[in-house]
Amino acid sequence: MAGGAYGWDGAGTEAGHDEDPCARGDGMIVVTGGAGFIGSNLLAGLGARGHSELVVADRLGTDEKWRNIAKREIADFVSPERLLDYLDTHAGEVELIFHMGAVSSTTETDADLMVATNFHFSLSLWDWCARHGARLIYASSAATYGDGAQGFDDDPSVEALARLRPLNRYGWSKHLFDRRVARLASAGAPTPPQWVGLKFFNIYGPNEYHKGSMKSMVAQIYPNAAEDKPARLFKSHNPDYPDGGQMRDFTWVGDCVDVMMWLCDTPDKSGLFNLGTGKARSFADLVAAAFRALGKEPQIKYIDTPPEIRDTYQYFTQANTSRLRAAGYDKPFTSLEDGVTRYVRDYLSAPDPYL
Repeated sequence: MAGGAYGWDGAGTEAGHDEDPCARGDGMIVVTGGAGFIGSNLLAGLGARGHSELVVADRLGTDEKWRNIAKREIADFVSPERLLDYLDTHAGEVELIFHMGAVSSTTETDADLMVATNFHFSLSLWDWCARHGARLIYASSAATYGDGAQGFDDDPSVEALARLRPLNRYGWSKHLFDRRVARLASAGAPTPPQWVGLKFFNIYGPNEYHKGSMKSMVAQIYPNAAEDKPARLFKSHNPDYPDGGQMRDFTWVGDCVDVMMWLCDTPDKSGLFNLGTGKARSFADLVAAAFRALGKEPQIKYIDTPPEIRDTYQYFTQANTSRLRAAGYDKPFTSLEDGVTRYVRDYLSAPDPYL
């Protein structure tokens, strides 16, 4: 099974990178959203490589989100509103910021909150990294592509980004920051020594349990599959797609960690990159993989797509991975069947489902 090993085996193997602090495991690394889904998986990957100076910026709240980092060794935990002051205090120590934190709900209606968190705060981190010579790897989103009418090419130019039309506030807020970064970089403004925006596609895997209705479909399907009940999928309201034929680029979270580990070790790579498998699969395929991971035949019940999201529903997403491959990343991505089987058997079915 390819991908997602967390102990990235390429550390220090490329010429000129064996002395990089990220490859050596020293230097302070800050992970915003570090207690969240992708952020906590990233922490696990960094910890597996021996990094001990890991700082998490996040909020834990009153639910079980703390369990996402309960097995990790961290150097400090900082609330987001204190982060900029914390960075100033530790300016000489911070090597890299992984900015995974965001208001990520696609149904969030507070656009001011989206702008404050996903744009203004991100821009503050960009400016801080540019001033202090720290690297920045941040989370963008496939939601920036909207309905896909302009394709899914991660062209970082100002002109190409201007053509995209996100369908919801979340996608727009992420797109807003991508466009600002593109403008600053093209204008020759100060930038972090390495900057990377990752357009995550449909990520699934352990530690997403706190996300409620925003959990991956694998996590939402599993309880029904375990009880021999039909999985519930939206009907298609598009004549080009049958029920269950809606397609997504479903991506195992371990592959995302591997890409970020590679970027950690290749500080000469900057830009905007899609992060997906490059192969769209149907929701029916996803259901089949989840049921068969439990040794069962798939069962599906189709329900109407809620009217409030019907007009903005994406029927197809598929990452164009050519820019990532051209940059030098050559590790294969995990197949849908392998990733779902691993998730169901090693985590969702386990007494302790946390990484």
